[in-house]
Amino acid sequence: MTYRAPRLQTLILTAVIATMASGLFALARPIEIVVDGQHVHSDVPPVQGLSEKIYVPLRSVADALGAQTIVDGDAIAVVRGNQSLRLRVGDVHAHFNGMGFTLKHAPFRVRGRVMIGLKAMADAFGMRASYNARTARVDLVTPGIGAANPQPIPTPE
Repeated sequence: MTYRAPRLQTLILTAVIATMASGLFALARPIEIVVDGQHVHSDVPPVQGLSEKIYVPLRSVADALGAQTIVDGDAIAVVRGNQSLRLRVGDVHAHFNGMGFTLKHAPFRVRGRVMIGLKAMADAFGMRASYNARTARVDLVTPGIGAANPQPIPTPE
């Protein structure tokens, strides 16, 4: 088999596809995190997995909630007041306030940051979570603190 130089059309098509792909990549914006109306800054943005699942950086979200994060190798503890979440990277088994439960997806690392499923984080600390793909935004609302539209108090008739 001998080498055959690529044709001009092949080179032009490759250049067009590469330019379009790099343009889309440059225009893509990372997913932003908002906790109780405050933007959370993280060196690792949330990750979108298969089937629209969102994973958020554990320490950044925990810090925004006023929680303390303790990392010992792959073991992580997040303590917020009298609530504690204990988990391990790569393990679906976790403990919340000493009670064991199973995560749908094991926490993992991205560039040294532990990522946890948005739903798992919200469920553990009793928050309301939502992700808007159109605006690339994750919203976490703590009950009683960040509720933008509190429920009206019924008045006696």
